[in-house]
Amino acid sequence: KNTIAVASGKVLMKSDTLDAIKSANIKKGDVIATARIAGIMAAKKTPDLIPLCHTILIDEISIDFDLSGSESVGITATAKSTGRTGVEMEALIATSVAALTIYDMAKAVDKGMTITDVRLESKTGGKSGTYRRK
Repeated sequence: KNTIAVASGKVLMKSDTLDAIKSANIKKGDVIATARIAGIMAAKKTPDLIPLCHTILIDEISIDFDLSGSESVGITATAKSTGRTGVEMEALIATSVAALTIYDMAKAVDKGMTITDVRLESKTGGKSGTYRRK
């Protein structure tokens, strides 16, 4: 039985910071590619980060970024497993660490960035069944 969870979040920033990210003009490198890898790696480490989280087999983690806003990067993480338990914590961790990585990589140009709205959008499977944010 498949369990799937989708989480989202945002990093608010100056428009100049977003432009620098889009044009790969950040000294530390490719912000979006690095944030994607960081989020995926973090999701796999969820039981090491959150006490009492079960170690589960994660079949897939994908992280998408929305750069269409003028002063924010949107993040959506999807975690999938064939395990018996839900993967909402893995999706939330992936979103959070991707956001923190964006902050870390761009903080030299914008220390005022704000990570916001990290939340579960939907989940299927696990003991508590299906959830969809209204």
